[in-house]
Amino acid sequence: MKRGLLALVALLSACSAGPDFHRPEPPPVHAYSTQASPGQNLVLGAAIPARWWEVFHSPELNQLVRQALAANPNIAAARAALIVAQENVAAQRSGFWPQASAGFTPTRQEIGGNLSSPLYSPANPFSLHTAQVSVSYTPDVFGGARRQVESAEAQAEFQGYELEAARQSLAANVVVAAVQEASLRGQIAATEALIALQEKTLEIARRQLALGAISDAGVAAQEAVLAQDHALLPSLRKQLAQNRDLLTALAGAFPDQELAATFDLAHLAFPQELPLSLPSTLVERRPDVRAAEALAHATCAQIGVADANRLPQFSIDANLGSVATHLADLFKSGGGLWSLAGNVTQPLFDAGALGHRKSAAVAALDQVQAQYRATVVAAFQNVADCLHALQQDEETLRATSAASQASRRSLELARRQHELGDLSTLALLGYEQNEQLATLALVQAHASRLADTAALYQALGG
Repeated sequence: MKRGLLALVALLSACSAGPDFHRPEPPPVHAYSTQASPGQNLVLGAAIPARWWEVFHSPELNQLVRQALAANPNIAAARAALIVAQENVAAQRSGFWPQASAGFTPTRQEIGGNLSSPLYSPANPFSLHTAQVSVSYTPDVFGGARRQVESAEAQAEFQGYELEAARQSLAANVVVAAVQEASLRGQIAATEALIALQEKTLEIARRQLALGAISDAGVAAQEAVLAQDHALLPSLRKQLAQNRDLLTALAGAFPDQELAATFDLAHLAFPQELPLSLPSTLVERRPDVRAAEALAHATCAQIGVADANRLPQFSIDANLGSVATHLADLFKSGGGLWSLAGNVTQPLFDAGALGHRKSAAVAALDQVQAQYRATVVAAFQNVADCLHALQQDEETLRATSAASQASRRSLELARRQHELGDLSTLALLGYEQNEQLATLALVQAHASRLADTAALYQALGG
């Protein structure tokens, strides 16, 4: 019978209340979109490098990302949150072990004569010294403590994925801000060159007006065009200054701590091939999806905690010590004391509180599972959006490159005609302005493609 009792206790200890968590199956999806598909630069199933920003081959960008990952306070906060969660796991695991404490209680007291024993009446008042060690243990019979530890471990996993998501988001933000700076510098340079050409055109138009070759309307039209382009520069320069402030803040520095690195499109290479993970593996790589899964795991374990709270609770308490009227006699023979007690508590009536807590835990699991599905759907949408953007970027870049080449050829022919006297200086300036406008469009298209490339790496999990 004794062996049977021990076997029953062991069996109960091996059981955990509540449902076991099972990882969600990957969605049965074979493509990210019905339209977007791997193009000539996309390699389906290729490995995604951990330091994906190095594909742009910019030492300055690599250094800035490293600086941001090391100094950005949001990363430090996420790392501290992970440590908090890990320490909470360690603290929760301590519940598996007996808890012991030592105490010493010196007292000075007097007993009334009518309360003392008629056979023995010690001198009043007297001192009493009590030293004891107390041990308490709560067996995890129904697995409530194990479920609590399981929930805490899942919370630590959640914080770990949150840290990874913060790192990936920060790296992507740094890359996109660097590309934006390069784009703005290119746009400012093209706009300044365009303004210089328009000023020459206006000067020629004024000479022609003085000679009576053109009317006032022609000069006024050119002045309006020049004024419009002049108005573009302050906005572009403001955006550049604010973008520099953003880069400085991402790097964990203050606005007066100017960054040494500057970026231009000529020093940001576009990768020849882009990896595209399989749809079935996207849920494994995306930290936001894994974080949502960990949160569902933690919530599922709380159902077990709620179940265990409705079952009998067992505890064992023991005390061992010594008592004496003089401190020197505290641990001498005759002063020992001990006690051993077991306790079983079964909730009988709580006005339905424990049942409602169980129902709330089940509803919370339904909630986080729905949030997990929403996160997965958003992840696939994110990748599909990036693929569509890259497809359009490819077409736009192809068209703007062709336009730029055509403008350059036209300008070369116009310069030859001007040298031969077959083309006026005013007409030549018009060709040069068209070439600068084409350059401005090419800068914007190139920057858009680089930014969407960074977005794709982030969407795939980095």
